[in-house]
Formats: sequence, structure tokens, C-alpha cells
Amino acid sequence: MNIGQLDIPNALLLAPMEDVTDISFRLICKRRGADVVFTEFVNAEGLVRSSAKTHRKMEFLPEERPFGIQIYGAEGASMERAAQMAEALQPDILDINCGCWVKKVVGHGAGAGLLRDLPKLQQIVSSVVRAVSIPVTVKTRLGWDTSSIRIVEVAKMLEDTGIRGLTIHCRTRAQGHEGDPDYTYIPAVKQAVSIPIIVNGGIDSPQIAARVFRETGCDGVMIARGAIHNPWIFEQTKHHLQTGEMLPEPTFEQRITLMLEHLSLSVQQKGPRYGVMEFRKHYSGYLRDVPGVAKLRAELVTLAEEEQVAARVRAFLEQLPLELEDHVAA
Repeated sequence: MNIGQLDIPNALLLAPMEDVTDISFRLICKRRGADVVFTEFVNAEGLVRSSAKTHRKMEFLPEERPFGIQIYGAEGASMERAAQMAEALQPDILDINCGCWVKKVVGHGAGAGLLRDLPKLQQIVSSVVRAVSIPVTVKTRLGWDTSSIRIVEVAKMLEDTGIRGLTIHCRTRAQGHEGDPDYTYIPAVKQAVSIPIIVNGGIDSPQIAARVFRETGCDGVMIARGAIHNPWIFEQTKHHLQTGEMLPEPTFEQRITLMLEHLSLSVQQKGPRYGVMEFRKHYSGYLRDVPGVAKLRAELVTLAEEEQVAARVRAFLEQLPLELEDHVAA
């Protein structure tokens, strides 16, 4: 994958995910092999209206590089200004979200809503490319629905705007996250354009990532929900691509250790109160597949201090039967 100064073979990227890919989660994934990480979705209108909360979404640490900021919006002028504000922070990539399927985004004509108005999509992307000097990429879907899949045409159009890479979520907007992704369109896209093509959608194991690389000829894969329950997926996939073998799944103790590392990063970035409160959504990902763990999760969401959480999960681990200490996640 060659984008700007980046040259990464078989690149593994962490997808932008709202309420997930904050600094702490990005660091966890970066330290476990993610080649490129992205912000949450950044609303262009929020940036131009000087929303401090929106602006904070673009903040990142040097350790996160290569790093991308993803913006979304439906108005060309706002997208231009937002792109310039993002560029001022000097990310490695600026990505335009043309694939978000949720109603509150597409209802305003942003995200995948732009797939219903290709001239407008072209105009917005062109204006952003002209407005900044850093590499611009686009993330989109196969189409609005199965009757309007024009991804090869869209890829050619976007390449002509000057973007430096294209990520394709291999479902339609109508599918959302349901149903199997269809990777069969990717080889035709690869033949039609010369920019890097990154595949997204349903990549939740090293085996699937390897199959996507092999069958599509893509330049990278972007992992989304597969990383939430398994941040190790990046290093596991790299090992599988290099050797054809699978690394052992992390033990329950290893998952607890990583969870506490993640929690500590969350507290460092958001403070003792909000760092713990906003981390609660991650308990289900780390704590699963062990008898009694559901009760533990229910207890943890009532705790408000990092030290309390750490003490409780360590006590739970000590109480596990010896034969479960080497438990391997399903």
C-alpha cells in the first residue's frame, strides 16, 4: 500500500469507529500490530462551528503514526474548511467518510448518503483534495443497495479527483452490518484504477484477511468490529500471512492484563471519572467465555475507580479453578 510517504505491503488498518477508536483503543491496536489507525468519525459541521468536543476527536499522539483523520459531511464548503483544520494537525492521511450507513448521517446526505448523488460526491471529494496538500483517501460501500452497485465507476471517478487510496466496505448501505460481504467486486476495481484499494467488511480473523488478500489482490485490509473483541488480530494476522500458521489465542489472564492496560490508557486520556465510565463498553469484549464472568461484568459497570476495577478482576482471576487459567478464548 503506497499512500503519500507510506509504503506498507499487505497493510492492516484499524477502521474508524464511532465511540470506539479513541486514543486509548488506537494505542492498544497500534501496539499489537495495526499499521495505520484512524480517528472516530469527525463531523465537518462540528469543526467549522468550533465544537471543542469534535475538535478533540482529531487529537493524537506521535506513537500512533501512521495516523489518519476521517471527516464526514454533506456540504462542500464545510468539508473544505474541516479538511484544512484537520491538515493543521499534520496527520499522515485525511479520509473522507462516504460509507457510514446510520440514519442520522445519511439522512443529512453525508456518509453513504453521497452514494445517492454521485455528482455531489465527486464535487465534495474534489474540493477537499484541492483544499489540502496531505494525501486524501475515501472510504465507501459497494453502493446504496444491490440495484445500484456502481463501485467500478465510482472508483474511477474518485481516482480522477486525485485521491490517493480507496477503502471499500464490501456491503451496501442497505445491508448495514448484516449479511455476508461480497468481495467479488474488488478484482474489477483493482484492474480499473491504479490507486491502492483497501478492503473492509467482515474481516474478523487472520484466515479471512489472508483469503481477502489472496482472492482480491487488494493492497490492504481494514479491520473494524473484529478488533473490538480481539485487539490481537493485527499481530495474529501478520503472523499468519508470514508463516501460514496461527498464533495461540490469548488466555483469559492475558485478556485481563490487556484490559487493565487499556483502562489505564483511558484514564490517562480522559481523567479518572470519565476514563472509567467510558471504558465500560469494553468489558464485554475482554471478559467472556469463562464461567461466572457475566456476573463480574455486571459488578464492574457499578465501579467508578480504576483501582476498584483492577482489584475486582484480579480477585476474580485468583478464584478461577487452575484448569481455567489457561482458558483460550473461543
